[in-house]
Amino acid sequence: MSDKTSLGYVLNNGTQWPSTLRQSGGTPPTDSMKASAPVVYVIDDDASVRDAIRNLLESVPLNVKTYASPQEFLDNTTLDSPSCLVLDIRLPDGSGLDFQAVLIQRGVRIPIIFVTGHGDVAMSVRAMKAGAVEFLTKPFRHQELLEAINHAIDRDRAYRQQQAEQESIRQRYDSLTPREKEVMALVVDGMSNREIGAEIGIRQATVKFHRGKLVFKMRADSVAELVRMAERLDIPRPKSRSSRTIG
Repeated sequence: MSDKTSLGYVLNNGTQWPSTLRQSGGTPPTDSMKASAPVVYVIDDDASVRDAIRNLLESVPLNVKTYASPQEFLDNTTLDSPSCLVLDIRLPDGSGLDFQAVLIQRGVRIPIIFVTGHGDVAMSVRAMKAGAVEFLTKPFRHQELLEAINHAIDRDRAYRQQQAEQESIRQRYDSLTPREKEVMALVVDGMSNREIGAEIGIRQATVKFHRGKLVFKMRADSVAELVRMAERLDIPRPKSRSSRTIG
């Protein structure tokens, strides 16, 4: 392993590090994305280590892509399926911990499993606090790595599903008319149709019409589900009619 300590992508050195890396976790999954198999990415500057990990994971079998450096990973990767990253602590130009920080800064959420032959408690604590799934010290058992990878992929799959659901709810909410959004805010605030009509100055029958339309568009089976959706979207509580008309 390389013991170099200079790092072109350290956050505080002002260096801009170009990247084509893209992550698709925030968009609703297409049929092809749903069917895509998980991928394990491996970054290690030691070719023998890369080959050993590849042989192990392909025997399971798992899809594996290996890279000699973080830059190679950034330039050649699109995170369009559940995945995780097996990352060496010591890299050709620095630290895997610093690369973890770079990914976090760029909003790239991929579960990381650190492997190292030179680990210590401080490194482990820093990695885990920043969200790493596991910190394995060489030599480690094959089963330890496989279990960590399974856990990491499960975590990424759950996160992607959550993000896809969140985006779907957001798109449904954005399809509402301004009046439907107003009525929805009052519905989730616990108001009846009569109270909503009095609050915004429309007939109760009109409230019922708008309420039916918004429930249909939001695909909500109950008021409780509508409330949960509003909480996920962080919709602000409505102001009273009197406070809206002041000034």
